[in-house]
Amino acid sequence: MADPPESRPALEPEPEEEPRQLDVVERWFQTVITHPEGVDEGVGSSQAQQLIRLGRDQLEQVILRSKKLTAAERVSIYANAYYARLVECLGECFPILKKALGEEVFGGFALEYLQRYPSQSYTLDRLGENFSRFLEETRPDRSDDGDRPAKANWPDFLFDLATLEWTVAQVFDGPGIEHERILAAADLQALPAERFGQARLIPVVCLRLLTFRYPVNDYYTAARRAGENEQVALPDPSIEHVAITRRDYIVRRHTLTPPQRALLEALQTGVTVTEAISAAAEISQLEDDELAGELQSWFRFWVAECFFQAVVLPSEDSGVH
Repeated sequence: MADPPESRPALEPEPEEEPRQLDVVERWFQTVITHPEGVDEGVGSSQAQQLIRLGRDQLEQVILRSKKLTAAERVSIYANAYYARLVECLGECFPILKKALGEEVFGGFALEYLQRYPSQSYTLDRLGENFSRFLEETRPDRSDDGDRPAKANWPDFLFDLATLEWTVAQVFDGPGIEHERILAAADLQALPAERFGQARLIPVVCLRLLTFRYPVNDYYTAARRAGENEQVALPDPSIEHVAITRRDYIVRRHTLTPPQRALLEALQTGVTVTEAISAAAEISQLEDDELAGELQSWFRFWVAECFFQAVVLPSEDSGVH
């Protein structure tokens, strides 16, 4: 005999799932589409699971399917567009490298780079900061290089060229001297000759010194001047020293001799002019008189090109001229 209606236990209604907050869904969506291993791995990643606990086959609980596409296919459109845009941005960071490799090969390297070094910054300014390291780490084998010399070590050239392009970009975007008082020739001429050797020259903040295994600075210049479909021959290996700086919002590149590089590098460490000249003299093939004449020419040129911010004399604790 059935219980009277009034004695039956009441059924509690099923709890309704609270709607997800929009900011949570947005952060989850960003996590999924930017995952370097794809949408499926992105859904199952710990970062996504902390926001929305979801099985890989439960994507439609958050993203509805359309008439023609599954939820996964719809999300993949955004993921592919995200990485396509990042590859495009890398091409803008390394236009000469992209031209040297060709668009298809560069795109393959760029996509692999983004999987190994996914973007972690809010700004695209840092997107390519590890690209040179990536090329050095992966050491890609040289495949069909067409007319490129067989003796060329293609990976070394790629690394050097990427390093040059990234440095140029960083000097262009970084701090400069446009609104600063810079050391002038008159400042040096005003110093007693006997005190110049004990002075310390302070390089400008945007000065960079680089050494390459290939003459990529010359290649970079030739490639920029070349027509859109004009091929620039790959140079033979040759040590090249380059100084990069910025003046009047234009990045300047100067090829250096080994003694010039040694002198400037020593000055960057804070040693005196005399000590820096000694570093240059150790590797110079010139006689002392010849070197002395060259030094005057070097300093005159470097001051004119705004390599130095100030000169500090030994009696000055913190004063600069």
